[in-house]
Amino acid sequence: MDSNFTVVHTHFHNRRTGVTRSIENVLPQLKKLCTTYLYGYGIQGDKITTSQLKKLLFSKENTIVHCHRNNEILKMLWYRVLGAKFKLVATRHAETEPSGFTKFLLKKSDEVVTLTSSMHKSLGISNVMVPHGVDTSLFISNPEKKLNNIAQKNIILCAGRVRKAKGQKILLEAVAPKLNETKEWALVVVGKVDTPSFLEELKEIVKKNKVEDQVYFVDETSDIISYYQAAKISVVPSFTEGFSLVCAEAMACANTVVATKNVGVHSELITDSESGYLFTPGNKTELQKIIENLIHKKLPHLGDCARREIEKKWSAQREAEELVKVYKNLN
Repeated sequence: MDSNFTVVHTHFHNRRTGVTRSIENVLPQLKKLCTTYLYGYGIQGDKITTSQLKKLLFSKENTIVHCHRNNEILKMLWYRVLGAKFKLVATRHAETEPSGFTKFLLKKSDEVVTLTSSMHKSLGISNVMVPHGVDTSLFISNPEKKLNNIAQKNIILCAGRVRKAKGQKILLEAVAPKLNETKEWALVVVGKVDTPSFLEELKEIVKKNKVEDQVYFVDETSDIISYYQAAKISVVPSFTEGFSLVCAEAMACANTVVATKNVGVHSELITDSESGYLFTPGNKTELQKIIENLIHKKLPHLGDCARREIEKKWSAQREAEELVKVYKNLN
């Protein structure tokens, strides 16, 4: 363990998101490498209090605060105004062009971390790329896993926020007509719904194709690993992603993953037809053909290859090691 510095990761957000899971994934590995604390709310883990945080920030200890959102950076900058001495690291989680205010905050940081090659190149601010990692001891394959709330034995999973940008409508339009031909398969959509009207659009597609008994909408759950383990195929049809932790988690659980090319980290995680399958965002025909061929075993299932790819390049342990290099470079 490196005892030359102390790291505090912050999380100020009531809703669980991919950012939340990414921090929860890497923290146990970071704790093995350096003294690491968690400060904030809306996240699982042992957290320090505000008084404990202040004691660290205003002490002579070599402290690094790693923030993930604008409100977190703002609070830490206020402590600097009050005289606290610490290094500030900020991770940019979104793929989109940052606002002027966000850029201002990022520039106030001592180091900016990006997650993908495209983010690294396009941000317009000096940064270091450290992709998210998956806890490969937690996200594991379990071929015997069954879900009591799903009648079918074969599951196509789509996990993540239920919103238009995540592509669930394209997925339903592609898959629903094929479910009628394969009664032993189910499509399970797991995630928090942003707007009820969009969910109704999805349910209309299900009703139109008369597959109400094969399509399941499940609210956000802390037991997402069980869904990955029970699924044979995971589809990530999103039009935009910051990183796409769902894709990596599904691969770690040995799912055959079908994802949009050049979105988030999909094309870096997946070598098409070797560790998963890629399709053009919004292309219903492409997606339908891949799913149909997987269902009828005309394409190989690549879950084992996907798992090996995550173990080799995308583990939380590797992420923690790369972050520690970033922290050391600040000293």
